[in-house]
Amino acid sequence: MSTQSSISFFERYLTVWVFVCILAGVGLGQLLPTIFQSIGAMEVAHVNLPVGVLIWVMIIPMLVKVDFSALAEVRQHVRGIGVTLFVNWLVKPFSMALLAWLFIRHWFAPLLPAEQIDSYIAGLILLAAAPCTAMVFVWSRLTGGDPLFTLSQVALNDSIMIVVFAPLVAFLLGLSSITVPWSTLMVSVGLYIVIPVIIAQLWRKSLLARGAAAFDNAMSKIGPWSIAALLATLVLLFAFQGRAIIEQPLIIALLAVPILIQVLFNSALAYGLNRALGEKHNIACPSALIGASNFFELAVAAAISLFGFESGAALATVVGVLIEVPVMLLVVRVVNGSKDWYEHA
Repeated sequence: MSTQSSISFFERYLTVWVFVCILAGVGLGQLLPTIFQSIGAMEVAHVNLPVGVLIWVMIIPMLVKVDFSALAEVRQHVRGIGVTLFVNWLVKPFSMALLAWLFIRHWFAPLLPAEQIDSYIAGLILLAAAPCTAMVFVWSRLTGGDPLFTLSQVALNDSIMIVVFAPLVAFLLGLSSITVPWSTLMVSVGLYIVIPVIIAQLWRKSLLARGAAAFDNAMSKIGPWSIAALLATLVLLFAFQGRAIIEQPLIIALLAVPILIQVLFNSALAYGLNRALGEKHNIACPSALIGASNFFELAVAAAISLFGFESGAALATVVGVLIEVPVMLLVVRVVNGSKDWYEHA
């Protein structure tokens, strides 16, 4: 299957755009500090209004794609769904917490600013605590994944996320001796999960009432909104993070290490478990890919709400955005190339 025909221009070069945003944000932050300080001060109840709007523009178009009626399909592939749930909720967040503890608190600690260690760990945990919602459809298409299974596992994960995200994050942060106010965490869940899901589903219902063609046309128009809003948010983040990055550019590379290990470990685990259970290849691929990728838009939003623009948590989640596309394309290549091995167990 051609990557060119299955992944949009902006999605294909997301890593390039993130690098451009790093440079633009750092440069603008140094040249126009007063403007960005004014933007940072536009808060209500610890929620930055410009970023709140950008996050909604980023998340809602993705959630419009999710059909919660697909939950009825879950019973068709119990083994694949079981692997997805096991890896996404019982392995992935805890493995990232362990990797963050090993790499950030211990092995890399001498190379990192001591006052940001806890914040970096929190950002990595936030990144792993929410399974991918939108990009997994892209990865699934690139591997010939079963579209109904992909949709059903996304709908199921999003349903679970509404209930589990806040307590899971609080628990893992607690294990890492990081205290987060429950009120702030619940506000983040309401603002960036519950309300966007409601708006998106009402919008979806309205579009579908006008016919499938109207829905597809609308999705093609609003699709680029998510990437554009993400890039604008990154410019703001790096405008505030500029001084820290200039002083210690190695930080981004160090934060990328546990993220990379986590992606490769969880994708291999899910892929191998599906094979061991006798699940079909076109089920194993999306199951493995959703376990490897992250709902980084939500992670960025939650990190900003909980820890602020200038926090290490916000920077850690952005590193997840930076490496998402190239690493996931590597995973896609591996599962496509191993199809014969998979099917001849």
